[in-house]
Amino acid sequence: MDFGAGASVRRVTLFNHLGKSPESGLSRQLITNANKYNLIKGGYQADILELTQEGKKAADEQIQPRERARARIQLAILDIPPFAGLYQKFQSLRLPAKGALIDAIKEFEVSTDAAEEAVDTFIVNLRFVGLLQTLSGADRIITVDHLLDELPSSFGRGDDQVASISPMSGGNLITSGEAHFEATAFYITPIGDAGTEIREHSDLFLGSIVEPALEPLKLKVIRADQIDRPGVITKQVVEYLFKSRLVIADLSYHNPNVFYELAIRHMLRKPVVQITRTMDKIPFDVSQVRTIAVDTSSIYKMVPQLEAYRSQLAAQVRRALEDPDSVDSPITIYLPTDSS
Repeated sequence: MDFGAGASVRRVTLFNHLGKSPESGLSRQLITNANKYNLIKGGYQADILELTQEGKKAADEQIQPRERARARIQLAILDIPPFAGLYQKFQSLRLPAKGALIDAIKEFEVSTDAAEEAVDTFIVNLRFVGLLQTLSGADRIITVDHLLDELPSSFGRGDDQVASISPMSGGNLITSGEAHFEATAFYITPIGDAGTEIREHSDLFLGSIVEPALEPLKLKVIRADQIDRPGVITKQVVEYLFKSRLVIADLSYHNPNVFYELAIRHMLRKPVVQITRTMDKIPFDVSQVRTIAVDTSSIYKMVPQLEAYRSQLAAQVRRALEDPDSVDSPITIYLPTDSS
C-alpha cells in the first residue's frame, strides 16, 4: 500500500524497496504468511504481488476507521479457525492464563507442538486489532461491537489510533562450563548497583518478562553480572555478543553501554530483539526496528499486560530465529547483503 498505492507490484522491486533479498528465507516466509492471512495474491516465486480486497481495506489508512478495523479483525482472527474458536470461547472475559489458552486451542485441531506458538500469535493479533484491552485493571477480550462503538464512523480526531493498538531473577551465576552459546540469549541491559532503581528495573524485566518468554523456547537468559569467569568483563561480554544465538537489548534509561553492545551485535548481523519502557523515546537510528514497549508508569498498568508482553517477545524471538541471516537493523536496512 505504501509502495504501490494499492496496485500490484513486482516482487523483486518491492523487496529491493524494503532493503531485503527477495530470495531469502525470511522474505519467502513473509510472502507465505501474507498469503495465509489472505492479505496478498501471489506466491514467493510469483513475479507480481498484489493486495486482496480485504488486504487493501486492512492496509489503507484512508478508509473509514470502522471498515478498516472490521477487515483487520476478519483477517487476523475470524478467518483463522483456531483463533476464531478461541475468540468465541473467551470474548467478554478476562484474558486467561497462557496455560488455559494452550489447553483450549487444542480443542480446535491445533497440535501440542504448535499450541504455544499459536497462542502467542493469537494474543499478539488480538492486541494489534484492538480486541485485547486493559479494562478495570485486567486484560480483557472485548467484543467486536464494543471495539467498533469506540471508533468514529468517519474520519476525525483519533482515527490514527486504530493502527497502533501495538519474579525476580534467581541471579544464578553462569560458569564457563555452562556457557552453551547456541542455547543462550544474552540480555544486554542497564544493570546498576544493587538496590538502585535501575537494578530493580533490570531484575523485573528479566524475571517477569524475558525469562518466562524464552523458557519455552529452550533458551537460557544470561546477563553480564551472571558470568562467573576469570578475566576482563568487557572481553566476556563481547564474547557473548559474538557467540550467543540471540541478544535481547533493553533500551530503557538510554544506557550508553547498552547502545555500544547493540551496535556490535548489529555489525555482526545476528538476531536481536529490542525492548524498552514506553517513557523512553528510542533514538532515531534504532527506532525503525520493531521494539516491544512496556508501560511501567504504574503497577496497575503493567501487571495486567505481563502475559501480552511475554507473548509479544516470544513471537518476535521466534521470527528472529527462523532466519538468523535476515535480521532487521540499521545495518541490514541500509547495507543489505546479496544472499545470492
